[in-house]
This record gives sequence, structure tokens and C-alpha cells, in this order.
Amino acid sequence: MVRARAGRRGRTAGRERGAAAPRREKTRGAVPGFEGTVSGAVHYRGREVVRVRSTYDCDVLVIGGGIVGLSTAYAITRAAPGTRVTVLEKERGPARHQTGRNSGVIHSGIYYRPGSLKARYAVQGAAEMVKFCAEYGIAHAVTGKLIVATEKSELPRLHGLVQRGRENGIPVTELGPAQLTEHEPEVRGLAAIHVGTTGICDYVAVARKLAEASGAEIRYGADVVRADRRPGLGVAVRTADGSVVRGRVLVNCSGLHCDETARLTGDDPGMRIVPFRGEYYTLARPELVRGLVYPVPDPAFPFLGVHLTRGIDGGVHIGPNAVPALAREGYGWGVVRPRELGRTLSWPGSWHIARRHWRYGAGELRRSVSKAAFTEAVRRLLPAVTPEDLVPAAAGVRAQAVLRDGTLVDDFLIKEGPRTVHVLNAPSPAATASLPIGREVARRALASLAAT
Repeated sequence: MVRARAGRRGRTAGRERGAAAPRREKTRGAVPGFEGTVSGAVHYRGREVVRVRSTYDCDVLVIGGGIVGLSTAYAITRAAPGTRVTVLEKERGPARHQTGRNSGVIHSGIYYRPGSLKARYAVQGAAEMVKFCAEYGIAHAVTGKLIVATEKSELPRLHGLVQRGRENGIPVTELGPAQLTEHEPEVRGLAAIHVGTTGICDYVAVARKLAEASGAEIRYGADVVRADRRPGLGVAVRTADGSVVRGRVLVNCSGLHCDETARLTGDDPGMRIVPFRGEYYTLARPELVRGLVYPVPDPAFPFLGVHLTRGIDGGVHIGPNAVPALAREGYGWGVVRPRELGRTLSWPGSWHIARRHWRYGAGELRRSVSKAAFTEAVRRLLPAVTPEDLVPAAAGVRAQAVLRDGTLVDDFLIKEGPRTVHVLNAPSPAATASLPIGREVARRALASLAAT
């Protein structure tokens, strides 16, 4: 994932007349990437128009080395062999943010609205992810999971999930308390459903294999700070070390910074990333949990609630909650970046969220600052747990797209501009759905490439 920093959009200088000299487009404050050389001339209605040939470093330039960016590179080279792809990632390795800081779950797609991109891509992506892991020898397991209702008020929502799962083509089994105990002896609830297609895997290993198998040029430590997009030529970007990279088409997969990257190219994303930190604990007594156990989620929010996940390493993660982060990469309360926080607070949608959902947010904040409160939430599912059983683990940050009116974008969001494709909302289950997302983004990028 690459952090894009705001810069001034270039303005093309006036047109030179005649064919006596090469036409060179000059841009004030832009990346000096498209001062090309004459490649030839064509005649149009008696006028000779000089064409400019620019030197391209690649055909498709992907910004962001998380699982979606790497899946896109992989899909492009599979669909169009010989296409030159370069991936720029600001970190020193792949999958350092959302991809490498989640619970490692291969989601079934049961939560998502039938017909939505999330539903279609999660169902399809889950099967493909299992196949990909098996093909490349990546650690994974299809474990199934339980969604448990602990209060009577949750029973209608649980039944709604059964219906939604069936509409999405997902096998779902309804369980009573006795059957629930057979699956998870320490978990308590009034009713539950078992979702058989849920699994777990090592997404960091998946990202590394995608990078390797794509054949793309992967440049780590490449922090994009400026961009010059010219619809007639392509896109040139400058990285923090002064390097300039030129591509015919740019794909923005920069996750937590995707809105800034879009603005850097001159496109208006129409949304703002509002970061939410998810805090996790590791269970000191992993024998209390056999598999994956989730609460019934609140449909008003895109968060799934505090859940129990036995990972591929055998350990059990508990979490996450969802609290506002004070920086795009704010993995703790001590990480504050005033500029990024100011951008979040200046977005009207942030205040609309606060006004509508302050009670929910207050509960999340309480669980963040109080281990006792977090334990209380966990004990709804797992009564035997104690505060001493919870060992702090690494947090993650969700890149949540929010519209100006405060609407939390609840589906994957992909937009296009001249020579650009922007992935603007790809939180969970994007890792699960990364292979079909990558193909869709690749399709759009290749169509833009063919039109140039």
C-alpha cells in the first residue's frame, strides 16, 4: 500500500503551432515524465500534427502492494501475457497493513447483500482462495464457523442470515443449544448456525506468492508523493527518493490512502477514507475454542463484532472492536498524525457518523480503554474467559470509505478516470475476494490500455 501525498495537478501549456519542432507538453509543478521525442507525423486536413512518443517504464503501474494490488498484477499478466506491470509499495515488503493485520479468515459471504460485489466475490473468492493455497502449498484449512445468538432479540437476525446464506448459495445448518455445545463445548448461546465454507489461511504468504507468480516488477520502499496524469499520454509518478516511473495506465490499490492517491492523479473519489482501528487479544488458553465463533452482527454497521478465531498457527485471536484511529496507520492510541486527523475531522461524513452512532461508538471506546469491558463482551460467547486469559496482540486498521452524508460504503467500490482505475473501498472480505477483485480491476485496466 502506498501513501499518496497531495500535490498540485499539472496544467498543460499552450499548443505549439506547426511541425517545425517537436511538441512538448510542459506542466507547472508536475512530474517531468512526459517530455517525449518525435515519433512521426500524420497529416490531417492539410495540417501536419507531430506525435509525441514517451518512454514508458511499464504498461500498467499499480500503486499498492497489498493483496488486492498484487492480485491485480497477477490477473493482468494471466489475462494478457507480455503486459509489463510495475507495482509500487511504500513499505519494505508486501501485505504490511490490512492484508497482514486481519484474523486470517476465508469468509463465506453469508453477511452480504445478495447480488452485491461483496456477496458474489466472497463466495467465488473463498473457493478460489482454497484452491490457490492448495496449488501453491500455502497453509490453510476449511474449518466452518458458528454464528451464535446469545439474546432473544438476535434470533430474528440469525434467521435472516440463514435466508441470506441460502440466497447467496452458501450451505447453512441451524443448531440448537445442545448441537452448539457439540461443536464448541465452552461456548454458550440460544441458537446458532454453522457455515461450512468458512476457512482460514496465511494471507501474507498468499500475497508473497501472488507477487512472485505475477512476474511483475515489484518495487518496495517506493512511496509515491506526486503524479502527472495526461489523458493523451499516460501517468508519471514521483517517489520520495526522487525516482520517476511512467506507465500507460495507473491502478490505485493503495488501501488506507486510496482517496489521496485518486486526488493526486486529478480524480475526485467522492468519498473519504475514515480509519477504524480493530484491537485484538490472543487467548492464553486456546483449548477453550475449537474453531471460529462469531456473534450475530448489527446490520447497521459493516463490522462483525468481537469474535473468536483459531488461526492457522493454532492460536486463538479475539477481536476486533472498532474505534476511530487518529492516523491512517494508527495502530495504537499513541499514533497521532495531525494532518491525517485533520482531514478526517474536516470531512462532513465523519460528523454525521458521530451524531448517528455515538452510542455504538461509546461502547467500542469503552472496550478499547477497559480490558474488563472487553472481557465482558467476550464472555457473552465464552463464559469461562477471564481478563488474565487475554493477551494484547497486534491491531489492524480498516480503511472504511465514507460518503459526504455519513453513509458507510457497504460494498466494494471501484471507479475509473482517464487512464486510471481506483479501488476506493476494499475492507473485509477483500482478502477473501482478492482473486475475483483482481480480475475485475485487471479487466478495467486492460480495457483502458487497449483504448490508448
